Amino acid sequence: MNSARGLARSLYARVEHLLHEIAKFGVVGAIAFIVDVGTFNLLRNGVMEDKPLTAKVVSTVLATTVAFAGNRQWTFKHRERSNVRREYVLFFGLNGVALLIALACLGVSHYLLNFTSPLADNISANIVGMALGTLFRFWSYRKFVFTAPVTRDTPADEPEPLAA
Repeated sequence: MNSARGLARSLYARVEHLLHEIAKFGVVGAIAFIVDVGTFNLLRNGVMEDKPLTAKVVSTVLATTVAFAGNRQWTFKHRERSNVRREYVLFFGLNGVALLIALACLGVSHYLLNFTSPLADNISANIVGMALGTLFRFWSYRKFVFTAPVTRDTPADEPEPLAA
């Protein structure tokens, strides 16, 4: 019993940082999701009633801005920082790929399968497309935007060598 508990603690210690990142990413994503879906539906049922793809692009750009701020300042704040412009461009570029995933789901559903109701558009863009895009986003943000912290080879009790 103790060995199983020790094994569970050891396993948790190995993935604890990842679980914390996933939880924070989820909170930021939930807020961005509300912004995205709310904006999409306001536009889809208003001024862009006949332009669901354009409505999705606008809602995604707004939600991406919210997500960048939340992920940079909270989710991945402990990770290596680079130039904010570089991070912003990469973040938006990777979100562009995720947007293409959502647009592909919406386009297939709306134009190829002829499911044109607001409910069908929401399911294809904001459930199926969002889920696939979210998996891509988490992986790509960790890999390319908010990179892993630099590890030090020098033990903590040894002073760093002086630069020449």
